[in-house]
Amino acid sequence: MLTLHMSPGSSSMAVHIALHEVGVPFEVKAWSLAKKETRSAAYLAINPAGKVPALIVDGKLLTEVAGCLFYLAKRHPEANLLPANDPLTEGLAVSWMSFLASTVHPARAKGMEALTEAWELAEKKFGDGDWALGRYSVVDIHLFRLYWRMINTPGDRPTGLTRLDKLHDRMMARTAVKKTIEAETEIGYQLPA
Repeated sequence: MLTLHMSPGSSSMAVHIALHEVGVPFEVKAWSLAKKETRSAAYLAINPAGKVPALIVDGKLLTEVAGCLFYLAKRHPEANLLPANDPLTEGLAVSWMSFLASTVHPARAKGMEALTEAWELAEKKFGDGDWALGRYSVVDIHLFRLYWRMINTPGDRPTGLTRLDKLHDRMMARTAVKKTIEAETEIGYQLPA
């Protein structure tokens, strides 16, 4: 049994979606970021970094969105979340997820100019296809979660991102995304501003 330690609407949402995509049994333990529950002694005993996601796999801790997504895709190749035995596509997936973690995710905290620049770059990088790697993958899940959060956060946001808007719409139609949003809404969003 896998256990996902998460906070609704946070980066852990991507792992939650992927777990629904692979269709294996898992347990969810929710922690509030707004109440600083991930800084509690109880949570730090699970993940000393005090961040979500934390995915417990066979009693071992796996952290960071990219690591969790890559594990789920490789462990469950039948879900087709990453092309098997294709080193170049795997490299492109790692490149995308590194870009999302190091450039797009932190841009929100740097102000509107940095946010716009990061999302415009993601829009160009995405290209003209339906999916980041040419077919649906963990990259689309990771990209969607960040985009979903940006467009659902009150205030100004970059506009004119038509490729990413279309990705958002395609993702919102997926059963795994619907299940995740329903489950996380039921728990309640308690994200810091």
